[in-house]
Amino acid sequence: MFSMLGAGAAGLVTAPYLQGGWEKVLGAVSRNDPTGLTELLPDPAGFRYFSVAASVPRKDRTNYRLTVDGLVDRPATYTLDALRALPQTRVVGDVQCTDGWRVPRTPFEGVPLSHLLDAAGVRPEARAVRFTCFDGVYSESLTLAQARRSDVLVALKMLGEPVTHDHGGPVRLYVAPMFFYKSAKWLSGISVTDKVIPGYWEEYGYDVDGWLDGADRSA
Repeated sequence: MFSMLGAGAAGLVTAPYLQGGWEKVLGAVSRNDPTGLTELLPDPAGFRYFSVAASVPRKDRTNYRLTVDGLVDRPATYTLDALRALPQTRVVGDVQCTDGWRVPRTPFEGVPLSHLLDAAGVRPEARAVRFTCFDGVYSESLTLAQARRSDVLVALKMLGEPVTHDHGGPVRLYVAPMFFYKSAKWLSGISVTDKVIPGYWEEYGYDVDGWLDGADRSA
């Protein structure tokens, strides 16, 4: 699910869909997507392209920005170059979608989310982190303990290459021990909050904690 989620494909029904950019009408949309704006296309590595927005703007080093705010002492805004200049970590994990498809041992590289949280100075009353995306639609959340795990990245690379637009680039979240809908694509905002705010798919019945079977759930 090299999308924020191949997740919405939990159930498929027949309906036409036009995705801006691909200019194709598909016969499969997720019944869980109230917008009807879902596209699933296989890619050579076995992933799927997925979006819940009609179109997603393209960002690059000239116009990409990631904000870190909320219950922090030092809000910050990062350019793509600034993120690339920070220490990078590599995490290899299985990418798994709720509709059953899986791509094993996929490498991601990026900045540990904990590094950005520490730089911002999380306040004592903080309990969770909310993520927003520049598609203007998608959101996700983690508890603060989950967000501080060493296998949670603000990912800049995947499979050894910069994350492409179709795979959620130039910057996406990667939450290794959870189903891929937790790994928000097109990441643009990280906001520290006093409680978990259900994300896009949680509003339609997905688990707030999307642990993979057998995942180490310790922080």
